[in-house]
Amino acid sequence: MTARRDYQRSDRVGDQMQRELADLIRLEVKDPRVGMVTLSGVEVTRDLAHAKVFFTQLGGEEKGMEAEQGLNHAAGYLRRVLGTRLRLRSVPTLRFIYDDTPERGARISALIDSAIAEDEARHPDTAAPGESGDEADAEPRN
Repeated sequence: MTARRDYQRSDRVGDQMQRELADLIRLEVKDPRVGMVTLSGVEVTRDLAHAKVFFTQLGGEEKGMEAEQGLNHAAGYLRRVLGTRLRLRSVPTLRFIYDDTPERGARISALIDSAIAEDEARHPDTAAPGESGDEADAEPRN
């Protein structure tokens, strides 16, 4: 019998930590710098000694960096409370990292939209394939 090692223990611990930390941050952290944050992932080292906790927050990068400072300030407390909730011999050291992926994605999407609009403004006579509305030009369906 061969066991697949695709889903390692560190992944399972990270998933459980993400669920517990989401509750703890929402209910226990009273720091005004930490608003409504969303945990986007937890990466735990294989030896379960360290964990990177990635989070997003609306309000831009400046608000995200403030929340990162507040969460890292509360990391010791959160680690101690996690120790009571999780059945682990030792709880990983927490390091919170602001994840700006949603903002970067929105910025790239806006750039693509503006490039398409600019291209259509330069070449109004050429329509994209399938947008002409002329069914006679379409290939026959089988």
